Formats: sequence, C-alpha cells, structure tokens
Amino acid sequence: MIIVDDILVSDEIKEIYFACDLSACKGNCCVAGDAGAPLDEDEISVLEDDIEEIIPNMTQNGVEIIKRTGVFEYDEDGTYVTPLVNEEECAFVYWENGISFCSIERTYNQGKISFQKPISCHLYPIRLSNVGHAIAINYHKWDVCSPALLKGKKIGDPLYRYLKVPLIRKFGSEWYEKLVGRIKSDD
Repeated sequence: MIIVDDILVSDEIKEIYFACDLSACKGNCCVAGDAGAPLDEDEISVLEDDIEEIIPNMTQNGVEIIKRTGVFEYDEDGTYVTPLVNEEECAFVYWENGISFCSIERTYNQGKISFQKPISCHLYPIRLSNVGHAIAINYHKWDVCSPALLKGKKIGDPLYRYLKVPLIRKFGSEWYEKLVGRIKSDD
C-alpha cells in the first residue's frame, strides 16, 4: 500500500495494466450492474443545473426515468447513484454503433456544460471508499473490463498512468506527482 497525504492507495494501481477497449467491451460498464454510478453530493446539484442541456443527448428511456425520479437515486447502501433504465442501464447512456457512451460527457465535449461526468465514472475501474477519516483508492475487478486488462498489458499502461487525468481532477496535480514519486521510489 502507498500512502500519499493520508490517501491510501492500493498497490494494484501500479501493478494492474489497463486501457479501455470499447470495441471489445462495448461500454458495458455503463449498462451492466445492479446500481447506477456513484455520485458525490455536489455532483447532484451540477447535474440538476445542467440537465436541460444534457437531455437532447439522452435516449428517450433515459429522459423518462430522469423526469420521473430526478438525476439521482439511492442504492441499497443509501449512496447517491445515477438512475437506471430497466434496473440495469445508466439513464445517461446513449448508443452509437452498438457501443454505450455517456450523454453527460457528450454534452461536455460539445462545450455546453463544464461538468465532464461523475468522478466515479471518470476514475473507473478505481473505486474510492472511506476508511475512518482517510480515503482509500482500490482497483475494482470486473469481468466486463477483461479486454481493458489485455489492451493495458499490450501497450504497457499501468492503471495510475491510464487514469492520470481523473486522478488529477479528483486529488490535484501536486498529489498525483507525489503518487508517481512514491511509485518510482518503490520500483
């Protein structure tokens, strides 16, 4: 385990090689599962503010769910999550050539909103959890991402490098540089 500024980082972050392979997985992380994507409380108000811009990029089923439930619901642990269509697919999914994508991110890429997507999605397959007063960063293994493990090994991209942008988004560039320094000193 690596500790950076009271953040506990699993060794898997440097040991697992990972690179999304949408042509193989079809974006199934957005459509398979038993709960929506975890949301931070502040992300809910951002989504509520931006929803009218996001709706044109959503599927009709997703729009209907959002209009009925709002931009979030609770999972079985009482955590804020994105709503699901048919208890499986994230309400914010849209489809292109048989691959699922995020309508929030699409709207962001169109320059219509300043919120890229929930940090839990941006960081995936990393999951954050609270351990006492500290945050723990752990790799979440899921068969859906098996193609990403193969592609990551092929190109030699460890998880901490593959997720550099979202790690900096969440913890800052200074923290990320400390993480890289600790990893390199361990090698």
